[in-house]
Amino acid sequence: MISQETVNKIFDTVDIVEVISDYVTLKKSGTNYKGLSPFTNEKTPSFMVSPSKGIFKDFSSGKGGNAVGFLMEHEKLSYPEALQYLARKYNIPIEETELTPEDIQQRNERESMLAVTQYAQKYFTEQLHSAEGKAVGLSYLRQRGFRDDIIEKFFLGYSPEDRKALTNQALKAGYKQEFLVKTGLTIEKEDYVFDRFAGRIIFPIHGISGNVIGFGGRTLHSDKNIAKYLNSPESDIYHKSRVLYGLYQAKKSIVNSNRCFLVEGYTDVIALHQAGIENVVSSSGTALTPEQIRLIKRFTENVTILYDGDEAGLKASFRGIDMILEEGLNVKVLLFPEGEDPDSFSQGRSSSEFIEFINENEQDFITFKTQVLITDTKNDPIRRANMITDIVRSVAVIPDGIKRSVYLKECSLMLSTEEAVLYNEVNKIRQRRREQDWRKERSSPDQLVVPVQPTVPSFVQNIFSEIEEREIIYFLLKFGNRLLKLSGAERSDITVAQYIIREIQNDELQFTNLVYELVFEDVKAITEAGKPISEKVFTFHDNKEIQDLAVDIVTSKYELSKVWKRKESYIEMPGENLGVEVPKALLLYKLKVVNMALDELRKEVEEVEKSGDGERVMQLMARLRDLEGVKNELSHVIGERIILR
Repeated sequence: MISQETVNKIFDTVDIVEVISDYVTLKKSGTNYKGLSPFTNEKTPSFMVSPSKGIFKDFSSGKGGNAVGFLMEHEKLSYPEALQYLARKYNIPIEETELTPEDIQQRNERESMLAVTQYAQKYFTEQLHSAEGKAVGLSYLRQRGFRDDIIEKFFLGYSPEDRKALTNQALKAGYKQEFLVKTGLTIEKEDYVFDRFAGRIIFPIHGISGNVIGFGGRTLHSDKNIAKYLNSPESDIYHKSRVLYGLYQAKKSIVNSNRCFLVEGYTDVIALHQAGIENVVSSSGTALTPEQIRLIKRFTENVTILYDGDEAGLKASFRGIDMILEEGLNVKVLLFPEGEDPDSFSQGRSSSEFIEFINENEQDFITFKTQVLITDTKNDPIRRANMITDIVRSVAVIPDGIKRSVYLKECSLMLSTEEAVLYNEVNKIRQRRREQDWRKERSSPDQLVVPVQPTVPSFVQNIFSEIEEREIIYFLLKFGNRLLKLSGAERSDITVAQYIIREIQNDELQFTNLVYELVFEDVKAITEAGKPISEKVFTFHDNKEIQDLAVDIVTSKYELSKVWKRKESYIEMPGENLGVEVPKALLLYKLKVVNMALDELRKEVEEVEKSGDGERVMQLMARLRDLEGVKNELSHVIGERIILR
């Protein structure tokens, strides 16, 4: 772990203008520098760098931060990777905090395993050009139409038929059998060892930083008892659920195009690269995992899944696509003509022709799924009802409320179902899922039960509520690290900050005061990193407005507001009973938002009634009923002891 002293030295040394100039052409503009955004395709410069503050701000995309943040965003590096990059650039020796003997052993083992896989990759690549490799492996790859430059780009190789060739060669070169076994390159059975990938074409699998962490091997034998493809087993350096084949080669193209193509196998990835399409990755024939989806999300929020003409196979993957939607990505699907796959279809076509075909034929997943299932249900009302429920489940997992709203409007037209009915079902599904999550928390005897709060409907927009927003920020900064004390239990494993963040995110609420929103995002990042909230982070913040707010909050002895007013003769001080105060502060915030939304909705109903649009009036009235129900729930939970207005 990089020591704090080294981190401080890096921040003190780094020249943000110099770092960003490696990627963006900057011109002096007063005391700052200006350039074209590296994150959007703008024509007028709106990318600003302040050397005095050591920060950048991209007004076209909204991104901003320091030099480390820029590298993390632009190069998609992790925080330690960005620090290491800057340390190398400025020749700063990296000092690490003292490691335990177990830490040292684990790091040494990992480095030994990476050294073994790197050696194996070079060995396999060399063997592809040996006499046996040329006759068997290289001839097969050329038969598939792969050019030499593409074979070299993906470090393709060949493992000889001799079942101990790699093992013997590696041992002779001084590599330990222990690490050959741990990486899965060698299989050990009693006193006998042999190569896992003997007689196979080799596809090296790279981690995101470029290290070879595993291998895929394709047999050239026709024996049905032999697995066509074989992958490295799980190890300390290779976890197949967290790896996407081709991501190392594709990441820059994905960022530049803001789009990722997802295919099934190794050769699909390689074939598309050969066709000039580089923003493509593969899950290596396995079902997508949340970790793989989050990997894609680091580089883009737009995914197009390329399938062969097998519609049945696509239906089987619907659940996996729901997982992509749940992570907040925009998902499109493309079916190739029957009998074609990305590999075969790309042959004989230029990259522009291929991209044109995709652009003309790809469909939004929800629309595609609706069309497919409508065809299946025909005139069967039971199957149609089940189909609608299935589609609504997919929409319900989408975290963004506006996107859900757009999809529900489209689906209501395609399914000839009232939009209000679909809204109602989505809200029920989302509420059930939250309750299930909370039940899981209850199942542990060591955890406390956090009260289930009424859900604010997704169609409610963020509305100005200064007092309530400030009160929540007050709790975050003043008591964020404190454990909640809830009725029926002594302590809770959930902090005030964790509880507030969860409630705000669950209802997709956003502070209308920009300073409060920035503070919330900073607290969220600190909490997700598992670090305590330090007042100094905010009282010494680069943003002067945040600094002033934090100083005001942390230096105030107490604040009076509607939360604390219990009786005229008694005022409960903030912090005396956080298990009651924090949930009620959130409830009051939600009630304010709902009340104002009701006022706006009633005005809209009046306007629409004048226009004579009866169908729209019915939709708005359904929303009014939903909101009135939520208001009643919130008011009931808050109780009469609190002054609401």
